Amino acid sequence: MTDRSSQPPRDHGGNLDAAIHRYGGARADWLDLSTGINPVAYPVGQVSADAWQALPRASDMQTLCAAAARAYRTSAPIAAFAGAQGAIQAIPHLAAPGAAHILTPTYNEHAGALRDAGWDVREHGDLQGLAGADLAVVVNPNNPDGRAHDPAFLMELSSEVGLLVVDESFADPEPDLSLAPSLRASDNVVILRSFGKFYGLAGMRLGFAIGSASRIARLRALAGPWPVSGPAMEIARAAFADSHWQMQTVARLGRDAVRLDALAAVAGWRLVGGTPLFRTYATPDARAAQERLAEARIWTRIFPYDATWMRLGLPGDATGWQRLEAALRGING
Repeated sequence: MTDRSSQPPRDHGGNLDAAIHRYGGARADWLDLSTGINPVAYPVGQVSADAWQALPRASDMQTLCAAAARAYRTSAPIAAFAGAQGAIQAIPHLAAPGAAHILTPTYNEHAGALRDAGWDVREHGDLQGLAGADLAVVVNPNNPDGRAHDPAFLMELSSEVGLLVVDESFADPEPDLSLAPSLRASDNVVILRSFGKFYGLAGMRLGFAIGSASRIARLRALAGPWPVSGPAMEIARAAFADSHWQMQTVARLGRDAVRLDALAAVAGWRLVGGTPLFRTYATPDARAAQERLAEARIWTRIFPYDATWMRLGLPGDATGWQRLEAALRGING
């Protein structure tokens, strides 16, 4: 098994502590656009005392998973985790280590978790390269470039691999990309979903895996008896049932993504791709652009594998938009 301590740390968005350490300021001074988390969170409201005080019951988990199934339009079994990350770390233990093929560039925790569990990880730039793998991973839509794949094509790919893992963490605003509604009990597919990104509640640490009964049973065992807190269950059930908030949010995210593209164009950046939750642009020099924005206390995401790519999440209020617009005009000037 790979010694994780010998591997370089995996970089992520949301590392605002590093920005503060390097550039100064207090947390309240910063506009953090380094993640793809909805900046306008679902309104949590009052959480019951029972949710805080009692250990989550089996019936609580059942109602949570039933609510998730309705939201994701699936009849397939579901397992809940402490974030999609919990599922990513459990997936490598569904089978004995073999050849794992990953469509890249993408979220680096998939490769990291598989390598840590002893899998031989190979990265490919196109879907055809995944064929023949014991386990294949596709993020749809992809982070960070927003590449999207036809669910029917992915289902065809699943017949050419031992197990296909499809990470749909950013699919909520684009539900037609999801395989979940068409998933059958016999399919060798596991779908991952993130609650926190679309609902803007990443701190809840809630995610789901959807798949066959046998695989979901195994994943539930790997997750342990209480993988999700009582408050998270209660909040998620309410959010999943709030179709009005969901529709309003999808519309707002779509408008804001267009607005962000227009601001980036002012800076002379070219859209690489993205989702309604984040946008990735090609810049002349991403690190230099990140530093310029950091001087204005705006934190962004750059990538070690491409010196030009910069990813931005969406500002959440008028002040954030004004700050970003002023900073981008400064870059262009």
